This record gives sequence, C-alpha cells and structure tokens, in this order.
Amino acid sequence: MEKALFGAGCFWGVEDFFRQVPGVSDAVSGYAGGTTDAPSYKQVCKGDTYHAEVVEVSFDPAKVSYATLVELFFRMHNPTQRDRQGPDFGTQYRSVIFTHGPDQARIAAEEKAKVAASGKWKQPVVTQIEPAPAFWKAEESHQRYFQKHGGSCHVSFAELRAESASSSEAVGH
Repeated sequence: MEKALFGAGCFWGVEDFFRQVPGVSDAVSGYAGGTTDAPSYKQVCKGDTYHAEVVEVSFDPAKVSYATLVELFFRMHNPTQRDRQGPDFGTQYRSVIFTHGPDQARIAAEEKAKVAASGKWKQPVVTQIEPAPAFWKAEESHQRYFQKHGGSCHVSFAELRAESASSSEAVGH
C-alpha cells in the first residue's frame, strides 16, 4: 500500500469520493500543513493554525495509480480558487497536494501543468504542491461523515464516478 495526501476543500466529500475509487483501501479525514501539533477542528476552522483539511488516501498501486488519483483530485474541485471551495473559505480549504517523495512530486506537477494547459479553466491553477508534512487524523465525528449523516458538498460526484469507472478500466478493472 502507498499513501497520497490531498486537500480539495471540505474533507467530507473528498473522503467520501476517494473511498469509492477501486484500488483505494482507506481514506481518512485530517489536517496537514500547519503550525500546531495535533490540531482540533475548532482550531483549524479559526484559521490560526494554517492547516488544510486533507484526506489521507491508502491505495494499492497495482490497482490504481497515483497519477489516476491526482487526475481525479483535479476533477473533483476547482483548482483555480485560492483558499476556497464551494461555500467554504479560508486557508484550511486550499487546494493542495502533499507529496510522499520525488515521484509523487513529479507526477503531481505534470498533472497540474496538463490541467493548466487544458483550457478548462479561465483562471490560473493555484494548487500548491508540497512535501508531505505530519498528518493529523481528524476527530471521529468527521470520519465517514456522509455515510453517517448524508449531505452534499462542492465535489461533483456524478462526473467523478464516471471518471473513476473509466480510469479503473485503464488500470485493469
């Protein structure tokens, strides 16, 4: 298993989507990239810690590639909005990929460049790509939030499910 770490706005929808991608064994909501050890949701929401709401994805690279996960990440949210997704705003909602090693950093940068050159977005892609810092698991009430409570968010599930199906076929599913 390998790990990937993505911030694409509120972590509830991001976690819910990645849990449905074939080859992903787990997706955990949490915080990364800030200045405080073991931050709480309340601290992160105040914006004082500079943590992003992120999802740590555990995946089997024989079943789904990191490149596919990054492609899906860029499709699930608007990567041109700095510190905002849907109705949520603040640094905790920034678009960020925290990478584990040089291969992930290269793949993330290549995919970001493809997205920027695609013409899909009129504004520049502002997704940050940084080495993975410490990951702090969010409180249990935030894990599997949509499974427990239902709801919706900024993530386009219909488009992503279609993309996931076609991406899975490309990796042998």
